[in-house]
Amino acid sequence: MKATIYRKEHFNAAHRLYNPNWTEEKNKEVFGKCNNPNFHGHNYELILQLTGEIDPETGYVHDTKKLSELIRTNIIEKFDHKNLNLDVEEFKNHNPTVENIAVIIWNILREKIRDEYILKVILYETERNYAEYPHA
Repeated sequence: MKATIYRKEHFNAAHRLYNPNWTEEKNKEVFGKCNNPNFHGHNYELILQLTGEIDPETGYVHDTKKLSELIRTNIIEKFDHKNLNLDVEEFKNHNPTVENIAVIIWNILREKIRDEYILKVILYETERNYAEYPHA
């Protein structure tokens, strides 16, 4: 029998949306105030969705305490109170949009979570803006 569990975490990070191949004018036109050269920050809400078989011995799909630790050591410690453009290696060649952040979080965690689980990342940048990866 399969079920889905969710783990919600939080981190704060700064970023700048910017394409180095474009002019300053085009960057301002496309990214608006998110293109601030001095960066800006968000209070991100991360929801990890994990689907798998319920273990008949534990009743768990996955131990949420272990899942929390996995997220803390691989995502929160890496992203929290960081400038994503400057401090996080994965964004040296990726614009840190909410979409790209969600994909990178998924890629990091996919390597740590067994393939038997279906993994989805939902990342809120604001209350009204969020991304989901992979999309169903």
